[in-house]
Amino acid sequence: MDRKKELKQAYKNYKPDMGVFVIKSNADKKCHVEESRDLKGDINSAMFKLDLGTHPNKALQKQWKERGRTAFAIDIPQKLEYDKDPSKTDYGEELAILKMLVKETLVKEGWSFF
Repeated sequence: MDRKKELKQAYKNYKPDMGVFVIKSNADKKCHVEESRDLKGDINSAMFKLDLGTHPNKALQKQWKERGRTAFAIDIPQKLEYDKDPSKTDYGEELAILKMLVKETLVKEGWSFF
């Protein structure tokens, strides 16, 4: 019974990595940027949607279908740290700002977006 309580507490205390991830085309300097409250889960979701052909970004989806998974790379340029105040649960504004900063950096490096 103690093990069950420990697992439940560990689940409650679990905080997934937050931040911004970029899906980059290896063939050209085009990319897709997403903010995420759960990087691992959202990256897996994006890859699943692309493999299935249902990703909302139609231009990215078209290139993925034509070139295949190996023609792309996933990059995590920025992670967002959790606030020291445990009562804070909304990180939407911080993630939006982080995404904007990542996009500005990518533009300076010569990337364009799908």
